[in-house]
Amino acid sequence: MNLKHWAAAFAAAAIFTASGAALAAMPKELNIVYVKAPFNLQNMVMKQQGLLEKAFAKDGVKVNWKTITSGSQQSQAMAAGAVDISAVMNTASLLMANGAGNPVLIASGVAHPSENFAIVAKKGGPDSIRALKGKKVVGPRGTVLHQTLVAALVKNGMKASDVEFISMSIPAALSAVSSGRADAALLAASAIVKAEESGCRVITRATGLVNVNLVMTVRKGFADQSPEAVEKVVQVQRETLKWIRTHWKEAVEIGAKEHGISFAQAEALAKRSNYYDNLTEKDLKGLEEDQKFLVDNGMMARKVNVRSLVLPSALH
Repeated sequence: MNLKHWAAAFAAAAIFTASGAALAAMPKELNIVYVKAPFNLQNMVMKQQGLLEKAFAKDGVKVNWKTITSGSQQSQAMAAGAVDISAVMNTASLLMANGAGNPVLIASGVAHPSENFAIVAKKGGPDSIRALKGKKVVGPRGTVLHQTLVAALVKNGMKASDVEFISMSIPAALSAVSSGRADAALLAASAIVKAEESGCRVITRATGLVNVNLVMTVRKGFADQSPEAVEKVVQVQRETLKWIRTHWKEAVEIGAKEHGISFAQAEALAKRSNYYDNLTEKDLKGLEEDQKFLVDNGMMARKVNVRSLVLPSALH
């Protein structure tokens, strides 16, 4: 069964609780964030194929996709009630949101793409982390990329205050470093590819610095009110991942078109993404380690019970 046929079959299926009672009322609308970066194939395929729309058609639920690239901005939108689910959020943003009193929960795993996150220097610019001292570094604040910068500085005996950090989106950061207006930028996936094509170079990748973990998240209020809707979104995402693994070329072509890069470049990013769905004990320990780092370095307001942030759907 192909992915479109599966979605139609899923939408048509009747779902019952263990007691045999009919499914509880679904929300009228589902507001979900669309994030194609760094190279989120599940998300790109789900949106381009209209899979959520098909899955929720029988329930009369309107699916509203919202493009918000920054994890910190996603969590802010959740706090305001404007977003119910983020198809992809980095765990640094998740932890910082909860530390600030904004309850955001993990519904499923997405990817472990450490190699697709990097600190990139302008053409002829700094050639090491130490050489960034006093330099202008741009990128999204309150994200795993921001955490990567701080971790790289700490590893080299430096402090966050040793660089002039200016917060901006990844597209803006790519423009700034490619034009030489910034000494270095925090970039991901296809943005790294495009920066290198303009003569920039990677100083370091996140690998070995940060436990990069991308997850599907949901605001707690929505998870409490519409658990069946959350379960359905998780199911669609996981069936999408199964389809990607059996229709690799077709899936990568979708990603290449969305990012405006070649098939070869897209496939390289996809292979480095390490897609997954169920969180493991290693992932939970990684969250605890990341929380300690974020708190110790003043990036997270207060500690929270990390394991309480993971919904059962994320573990099986």
